[in-house]
Amino acid sequence: HFVDLLRFLTGSEITFSQARCIKRNNNNQVDTASITLGFADGSVGSILYFANGNPSFPKERIEVFVAGKILQIDNFRKLKSYGWKGLNNIYLWKQDKGQENCAAAFINSIKSNQPAIPVNEIFEVARVCIDLSKQLRSQ
Repeated sequence: HFVDLLRFLTGSEITFSQARCIKRNNNNQVDTASITLGFADGSVGSILYFANGNPSFPKERIEVFVAGKILQIDNFRKLKSYGWKGLNNIYLWKQDKGQENCAAAFINSIKSNQPAIPVNEIFEVARVCIDLSKQLRSQ
């Protein structure tokens, strides 16, 4: 889902993808990896999947750096902004990963006969994810 998210945030085609397996678990499955994505607009995205950290550290963290501004999201509960005028930090009582909005968008797309996500983006992200999986399995 992070490949989808980075694709959405950049609004630009994925032109490069690389994955490195850092460690395999006892079942020979990848549980710690680094993924780099390059986009047609020049953006770069990094996904760090580290299962070897301390449980007290936020499980999912997103950091967006753009035009001298930063957004930082921890566990889909805390949003901190740096350099964004008028945007205050947000703290939620529970995680909001957007499942309700996703379901609503899906239902709305059926009702309106319009895709919630362009089909070419769905296939693009699927191809990239398959390629990343192959890269990780080959290491």
